[in-house]
Amino acid sequence: MNKYLPYDRDQAYLLPPSVEDWLPKNHLARFIVDIIDQLDISSIDKQYNGQGGRLAYHPKILLGLLFYGYSTGTFSSRKLENATYDSVAFRYIAANSHPDHDTIANFRQRFLKELEEIFVQILLIAKGSGLLKVGKVSLDGTKIKANASKHKALSYKHAKQLQKQLEDEVTSLMAQAKEIDTKDENTGMNIPQEIERREDRLKIIKSAITKIETRADDRYKKDKKEYDTKIKHREDKEKLTGKKTKGRSPKPPNSTPNDKDQVNLTDDESKIMPVSGGGYMQAFNAQASVEHESRLITHNHVTQNVNDKQEVKTSCEHYNKNSFLKPKEFLADAGYFSEENVKLCEKENMIPYISFGKEHHNQPLEDRFKESEPLPSNPTIIEKLKYRLQTKEGKEIYSTRKSTVEPVFGIIKHVIGFRQLLLRGFQKAKGEWNLACIGYNLKRLHIIQNA
Repeated sequence: MNKYLPYDRDQAYLLPPSVEDWLPKNHLARFIVDIIDQLDISSIDKQYNGQGGRLAYHPKILLGLLFYGYSTGTFSSRKLENATYDSVAFRYIAANSHPDHDTIANFRQRFLKELEEIFVQILLIAKGSGLLKVGKVSLDGTKIKANASKHKALSYKHAKQLQKQLEDEVTSLMAQAKEIDTKDENTGMNIPQEIERREDRLKIIKSAITKIETRADDRYKKDKKEYDTKIKHREDKEKLTGKKTKGRSPKPPNSTPNDKDQVNLTDDESKIMPVSGGGYMQAFNAQASVEHESRLITHNHVTQNVNDKQEVKTSCEHYNKNSFLKPKEFLADAGYFSEENVKLCEKENMIPYISFGKEHHNQPLEDRFKESEPLPSNPTIIEKLKYRLQTKEGKEIYSTRKSTVEPVFGIIKHVIGFRQLLLRGFQKAKGEWNLACIGYNLKRLHIIQNA
């Protein structure tokens, strides 16, 4: 007696098979296709055409492949192409077509800028359907590994040493070539080839030195402007009070590169950055603002700054441009604290909860529940912030920050698997991080809708 169900891999279908019948009704792929159908993609549509007289794949298919890929951990264009053969979900999105990896890769790189507006459109759809209600947002950053090795980074000091070494070797090889020509000897060395190799290397080294010097000059101009402002403020204060200002005078900036200033020979716009837990990584600093109730990312950007202090301004500009996303309360850790950032939030009518000191774990019981100091008369904007954070309500609000934004980074990196950029360069890094945030938001929206 047969105890197994019968099977026949050669069984023919009575009717042609349809991927529509193979995908569950509430599948993420169906949800992404439905969202894409609601988007205005005219900015892509008017630019996108086939090549060599061939018809192009519809942008909705290519967007669907990218969005579903970045929602589920398939980022490589080659893997996306293979998935249109292997995966029912990708087959459904591609409507049984198979765009090749070059088409997918070129489409991704070409329309990264247009995807910034699509990120906002998806949030507008979420708000219109009631899935997004903006109240509180928390801003934080995470380091995303660049598509480059930190071992390909070259410091200014080492680059200058290499330049001298290679120039000396070229001079020596040219002298050897003349001597060999005179004596008609054969040393077994291909001297023209050795010279060419070193000259090619010199071009790369000189280019790296130029980039480091250009960055140093840009840094000097910025620091000089800040220095002049501080000196003027100091002088004006001394004239007003008639007394010499206490404390050290601001140190004038240095116009020359530091020995440790670096450039990466693979991706010269990425930087070596410290990472949590110790160590360093060739990376970009990826920022995201997460809404507390929905856990949706309402703003994202990438910066080359290791320090987060300048990133509140970019967030405020985003919310000013997209007012429907503007939160009532804005949370950030001590890395974002400055008087200017507090003022920026107040100017945008967002109540700031920005920590002004390092957060300590396992605070004593008396510190957690002690009453806040009374607010002084005519308080400054910083005194108001400190008072707000010390109140019982303020502590409760700020305590939700870590459990809001950090799990989102954990999901993107360790659940979806987006730990390293595929694309090189600052602008492309911005675009790919935005694409990763779109993938996360679509996945999150699907979960909320089916909860």
